[in-house]
Amino acid sequence: MSSFNCTPSIIPPASAETETPIANDGWFPDVDLASLREAMRLRDSVTPTRLRNAALNAIITVGDQLVAWQGKQAAAGYASLGTVPAPTLDGKSRLVQLYARAIGAYTKADLVERYRDVDQTAAGQRSVGELDSSVEELRRDGLHAVRDIKGVTRTFVELI
Repeated sequence: MSSFNCTPSIIPPASAETETPIANDGWFPDVDLASLREAMRLRDSVTPTRLRNAALNAIITVGDQLVAWQGKQAAAGYASLGTVPAPTLDGKSRLVQLYARAIGAYTKADLVERYRDVDQTAAGQRSVGELDSSVEELRRDGLHAVRDIKGVTRTFVELI
């Protein structure tokens, strides 16, 4: 008599132990993935690997947008984003908080865009159209945070 034993493979939920922070370039702050997951309300269905990849893409995107601004600040003698003069809120530099907001928004936009189930309810009631607007809103939030860091207006108008 043969027996068949089927034990399902269980994937443990994402946890802070498996989500080590991303070491940034030394000028911008490191990115704590566990904090990012909590702040952006990312479900456990987003694996640590997916989250890390999306956050790395966000760091590149934000870094590209801030490269000229960063160069000016470094030339002025500021060793990191946290040392650039800015008001502090809740004990942290406003600029560091804006940077975290930009990274979070771009990370979640990337995840929602690539993995449509990330931002759906358990019943999957959100339509693709709603998700598309969510992605656009997240990218807008990221862009606004970057523009706030640069100290430029949020509105860009081009005459046709």
